[in-house]
This record gives sequence, structure tokens and C-alpha cells, in this order.
Amino acid sequence: MSLDTNKVEIIPFSIELKEPIKTLNLEWLHKYFKVEPKDEKVLSDPQGEIIDKGGMIFYARYNDKIVGTVSLLKIDDATFELTKMAVSDANQGLGIGKKLMEHCLNEAKDKGIYKLILYSNRKLFSAIHLYESFGFTEIPVEKGIYERADIKMEKLLH
Repeated sequence: MSLDTNKVEIIPFSIELKEPIKTLNLEWLHKYFKVEPKDEKVLSDPQGEIIDKGGMIFYARYNDKIVGTVSLLKIDDATFELTKMAVSDANQGLGIGKKLMEHCLNEAKDKGIYKLILYSNRKLFSAIHLYESFGFTEIPVEKGIYERADIKMEKLLH
């Protein structure tokens, strides 16, 4: 399947688009890991858990269908966590993750965010490769964030 990435539009969260962040993330969580209580809490209330706390959620829309999502969760004024990134199985490997990542980095820079961090798992080779291609570097991962997280990465923006 090919996709014209020029036709992929990155749009912000709206309350009408509350469900795709949950359905897209549950798809990959069920495939590779398990849904942790923290996931359930955030995905069931993205408005309260991300937006109302100063964060941002973006969607990739293609042919009027939401095919990807990513969030920037506010940790403090200078640091945000890149989180809840997911692309539907049918649209993997088509450059949607790259487009979401570019949008997040541009938004973060525009808003004066100093540092982005993320948590992932080494078995998600494509995701790790994507993060590295955007300049994220590995840093020590603390315990207790997510059971599945065995790598933490950061990128300084300024």
C-alpha cells in the first residue's frame, strides 16, 4: 500500500476526536505489551490527563480517517514527554510517524520547550530508529514509569 504523505494532515486534539488516541494506542499495546493502569487512565481521559495539564495531542488524518496520534505531556515548563505515539497497523511504515514527529518538534520549538523525553522498549526497533533519526539520545531510565519501558531518550531543543 502506498500513501501520499503530502495528503496526511496533522490536526490538533478536539473533544470530538477523543476516541482515536485510545483506539490507536490500545491496538499496539495489546499487540506488543499489556495495558497498564497509567495507560488506561490517560487514554480514557486525554482531555483531563494531557490537555488540561498543559499538554498537546495531535492526530494524523488521511482520507478523512485518523491513522496516527502523538502527545506532548507537560512535565514542567521546560520539559515535555513525547508519549502515546501510535500509527494504525494498516498504515505502518508509510512515513506517518515521521510526519507526527516533525510536527511535535516544530510545536515544541515554537512554544519554547527546552527538552523532550520519551520512554520506549528496545523491541520496538522501528520506533527507536525513528527517535534516533530525529536526534534523540539514550539516557538512564528510572524505575516505575512503565513496566514495559527499558529505554529512555531525550532531545534538547534549544
